[in-house]
Amino acid sequence: MEVCYQLPVLPLDRPVPKHVLSRRGAISFSSSSSLFGAPDPRQLSQRRGAISYDSSDQTALYIRMLARLGSESEVAVCSAPERRVRRLLSLQRYLHSSRLLRGLAQQIPLPILDEDYSGQARCMLEKVGNWNFDIFLFDRLTNGNGLITLTFHLLDQYGLVELFRLDVVRLWRFLVLVQEDYHAHNPYHNAVHAADVTQAMYCYLREPALSKSLTSYDILLGLLAAATHDLDHPGVNQPFLIKTDHYLASLYKNTSVLENHHWKSAVGLLRETGLLSHLPAEDSLSLERDLGSLILATDISRQNDYLSRFRLHLDQNNLCLSNASHRHFVLQMALKCADICNPCRPWELSKQWSEKVTEEFFQQGDVEKRHKLEVSPLCDRANNTMGNIQIGFMTYVAEPLFTEWSRFSDTRLSQTMLGHMGLNKASWGSREQSPSPDPPPTPPLAPASPKTNLREGEYPDAS
Repeated sequence: MEVCYQLPVLPLDRPVPKHVLSRRGAISFSSSSSLFGAPDPRQLSQRRGAISYDSSDQTALYIRMLARLGSESEVAVCSAPERRVRRLLSLQRYLHSSRLLRGLAQQIPLPILDEDYSGQARCMLEKVGNWNFDIFLFDRLTNGNGLITLTFHLLDQYGLVELFRLDVVRLWRFLVLVQEDYHAHNPYHNAVHAADVTQAMYCYLREPALSKSLTSYDILLGLLAAATHDLDHPGVNQPFLIKTDHYLASLYKNTSVLENHHWKSAVGLLRETGLLSHLPAEDSLSLERDLGSLILATDISRQNDYLSRFRLHLDQNNLCLSNASHRHFVLQMALKCADICNPCRPWELSKQWSEKVTEEFFQQGDVEKRHKLEVSPLCDRANNTMGNIQIGFMTYVAEPLFTEWSRFSDTRLSQTMLGHMGLNKASWGSREQSPSPDPPPTPPLAPASPKTNLREGEYPDAS
């Protein structure tokens, strides 16, 4: 496993060192390399991610270096279209190589098959506001480009592209880079999860309590935050980064390490693509700050702080959505709900997410065992089961949050989410007692207590 070193923090106006231009990595984990050894320079030159530049000790600006100078620039320009073509043609390659369809390759025009897939994806987008939206199917239909396709569609549907005069080419490039910066090898924290959170955020933005009060700026901010909230996630949690002395832990002083990195990586992509360069500098900086405020709210270690504030507002009935700060706080809560809404999805979707997040926990535990580190809570596959992890997560994290959200937005969607969570919790409970391939037909709805508190440190970053 590689643990990257910390690059020196340089003023923004200082020339970029040549040795930095060849580095394209920030967080990169590989089971084939040593945990504590120095990174292999040959590997550093091939990795993608972010590097930090700033003139202060408080923040770090993340700029993805794409080999802009000299011959490296020519290689990047030439190879990028080829990579895109290969990605877009992966369905054709699969059809040619499939033994089942090998005899049909000449009979079925491949472009027609591609059009059939994209047509189904367009049909799904017509129902993107449905809570049972199958993001896994959508990602397959878009050939792994679900996050790009979904986010672009939502921004366009709201008229935000035209309203904020967003250059379509720059927007598309930004979304492509966002999707590419999610680690596809992560079982859970990948671009499909980001697309799922974005779709959930869209559902919440349409709730009556919000839709009649949110401004176009709020909607743009909410969708961008959802799409980038886990950008460049390494597949391990903050305690792992701290105990392995990762340079990001030092950079952010062991506080909201991952969330700060997601935010700064998103800012880096916004600046690299120039998506907001046509706006006044004050406006673009304000959006970057607000984007960070939303992403930082997804830090699960601060769950009780946000939940207590939300509960107090609801008890006092003093949320005024004509107030910009109150709208922003509700957006924070909406993103928090979207980030951990998996237990609230229908069983077949929720179960898939449970399997993925549990496997990511267990993979971290395997690495910790291999390198003689203390195994993080819930990451030991020998002492934990998927059902117990999910039941605990629902009890101590999800139920308290969604109970308060349903007080704020008492709609059919809120009741549906609580209903699914109760059914899913009962299903996991029955499987722990007597494993069966299918959930119970009519399990009782588990009550959610608003006074239940999160056991601090019990759950890894499941967002």
